[in-house]
Amino acid sequence: MSFRTTISYLLWPLTMWYAVGVAVRNFLYAVGLKRQVPPHVTTIGVGNLSVGGTGKTPHVEYLLRLLADRYSTAVLSRGYMRRSKGFVRDDGSHDPAVLGDEPAMIAAKFPQVQVAVCENRVEGVQRLMETAAPMAEQTGVADQPEEPEQAAGPEPPQLVILDDVYQHRRIKPSINILLTEYRHPFYRDHILPYGNLREFRSARYRAGIVIVTKCPAVLNPIERHNIVQDLRLQNYQKVFFSYLKYGALVDLGGRPAGVDLRRLDGVLVLTGIARPKPMTDMLGQYCKVQHVAFPDHHVYTRRDMERVRETFEAMRGERKIIVTTEKDAVRLRGLTDGLPVYVLPVEVAFHKSADRDFDYLIESTVKENISFLSKLSIWS
Repeated sequence: MSFRTTISYLLWPLTMWYAVGVAVRNFLYAVGLKRQVPPHVTTIGVGNLSVGGTGKTPHVEYLLRLLADRYSTAVLSRGYMRRSKGFVRDDGSHDPAVLGDEPAMIAAKFPQVQVAVCENRVEGVQRLMETAAPMAEQTGVADQPEEPEQAAGPEPPQLVILDDVYQHRRIKPSINILLTEYRHPFYRDHILPYGNLREFRSARYRAGIVIVTKCPAVLNPIERHNIVQDLRLQNYQKVFFSYLKYGALVDLGGRPAGVDLRRLDGVLVLTGIARPKPMTDMLGQYCKVQHVAFPDHHVYTRRDMERVRETFEAMRGERKIIVTTEKDAVRLRGLTDGLPVYVLPVEVAFHKSADRDFDYLIESTVKENISFLSKLSIWS
């Protein structure tokens, strides 16, 4: 009997109880005993069925590049592993301890976007839609000419992108996007704790758009067809295939590093993400790679960095560097101590002409929703 089979038998009772809990919760939403709230603002939900590793953040960034220059946009996340509680809006400090690593990274990369975190997504959207009133109005004191008028807070956004919201059933996004990874699709997985699925495979039908992520840069049409068949989606659901496109190395300040990987003796890859294999595979095409892996969302300490330094110094060759992810770079602030640490940027690209199809679908739906809500506010 294999180890995996043994573990499956041991975890089966827990899996059954978890499955019952998920089924009851979804049933209550299905019959209306638990109510979903559609916010009075256009929202795009990005999520998955599995636990991490599907590439939510790069897809959120893709949506921001597509839409944030045209519409007043906000990103709302749970802020996983942050030390703060409740609703917090970024004040420009991009602090991962306050926001969590991924929201902090997005806030730094997209200064025109409001970034906020809140465990309760309904409350988070409501708070984003509030405009701070001048101090005199808030305190009820109208006649105080000697006091300078306090500037109003940020304007309510026209569009809110909800990060990792698929299981947060109370809020109902205008557009619901489900991600599933090419190497670990949900239709080959099982529910927790035996597998990695947060809920049943049938939950895929809540999505209007399904994206198969982290595909090879060249995808065989037959394989693509087979994946579509295995997804077993309905006619109203659209399927797209995306892959990761890595950029040139930059330093921790975001400046181009001008490093040629092919001229290096080796690279130490430092990651604290769920599935770093695509990154290590890509770097391995150019030079020798050694990998120091930490758990996803790991909070780095000086002791961790001493381990990294020792590993790096033990590597052969003089021409060597450390390469990490954009998300890890946020958590490494103030800890690199002179180490040659560089960041590998990553973006999402869509296969064939599907990027234009995806862009058109998102752009047209967002435009229609924003226009409808604008007219609705005028009528009301």
